[in-house]
Amino acid sequence: MPIKDLPQGDEIAQIRESVRKLCETFPPDYWRRLDRESAYPSEFVKALSDAGYLSVLIPEAYGGSGLPLSAAAAILEEVQRAGANGAACHAQMYIMGALLRHGSEAQKQAYLPAIAAGELRLQAFGVTEPTSGTDTTSIRTFARRDGDHYVVNGQKVWTSRAEHSDLMLLLARTTAKEDVAKRTDGLSVFIVDMRQALTAGMTIKPIRTMMNHSTTEVFLDNVRIPAENLIGEEGKGFRYILSGMNAERILIAAECIGDAKWFIDKASAYAGERKVFGRPIGQNQGVQFPIARAYAQMRAAELMVHQAASLFEAGEDCGEQANMAKMLAAEASWAAAEACVQTHGGFGFAEEYDVERKFRETRLYQVAPISTNLILSYVAEHVLGLPRSY
Repeated sequence: MPIKDLPQGDEIAQIRESVRKLCETFPPDYWRRLDRESAYPSEFVKALSDAGYLSVLIPEAYGGSGLPLSAAAAILEEVQRAGANGAACHAQMYIMGALLRHGSEAQKQAYLPAIAAGELRLQAFGVTEPTSGTDTTSIRTFARRDGDHYVVNGQKVWTSRAEHSDLMLLLARTTAKEDVAKRTDGLSVFIVDMRQALTAGMTIKPIRTMMNHSTTEVFLDNVRIPAENLIGEEGKGFRYILSGMNAERILIAAECIGDAKWFIDKASAYAGERKVFGRPIGQNQGVQFPIARAYAQMRAAELMVHQAASLFEAGEDCGEQANMAKMLAAEASWAAAEACVQTHGGFGFAEEYDVERKFRETRLYQVAPISTNLILSYVAEHVLGLPRSY
């Protein structure tokens, strides 16, 4: 029996139903082929974009739908629940927040209408570096002011979708770390036009991973960025990036809820159909209990996602809830994935059942975009008042 949705507004319910129908036009064979070829789902992303789903958070004044974060969360949850992969496009929903909140009116007019219309893709987020990892304040990519341009040199890693993005949001140092009073100072955010940069000093190198995630390394060698592409004030970029992190956490958590629902539905259906020793395997408590426990975990995490989204939409501080929602949802999806593989036995490893693909995909979210350990450190320090651990 398919999992029922929690009560919600009519508009969100309609969005969910529309996304389900769109996803039905991209059957499992489509995703298997892409996974086999490590290919980007261009057709799927275009369909989502054409339907307006990737621009739901853009205000109507700039051509978007102007809907709340809960609408974006519902879209991504349904994409994952359908067995698809929203990682191909989810960043476009949350990284544009830096532009919306801190960009100039000229920047908004220049980019947001084209993004909303699907003419420009803002998918790449250049933050992480090989030597810094999650210690963002230790990045070495440097942007030096040169007249009406900045000249950028450095390297980014795990910059997903860079090969499929027209624009990239880039975090770089504009003041050396040793010359700032606080380690969070001296970082700036830029909009990089990838179409120009790729012919003038930018190199992209794909990274093969255990799942089809279209992730890359990006090398910047004297890339010139117009000064007008600086978002907000120079040196305050770390704050701008942080202001979008809660939305990122909530949307990724919604994806994990969708994954969990897919695994639970898949496992429950198979457990009811598969017969061994003359009866359905789902009659055995050893099969039932892991699925039931995963369902309980999913429902609890789902409530935290909803609470975090509500606080975000109300403009209240939701760092605690957003981080916990992401952690709990990632753990719930992994528990559901484990139960699903175990329920299917050997068939769980067969490509045709799609379980092994989704199993690999959902494992990512205990590591990225923030690891479980860092969330626990955040809760320990900022919620429980314990000493800073890093």
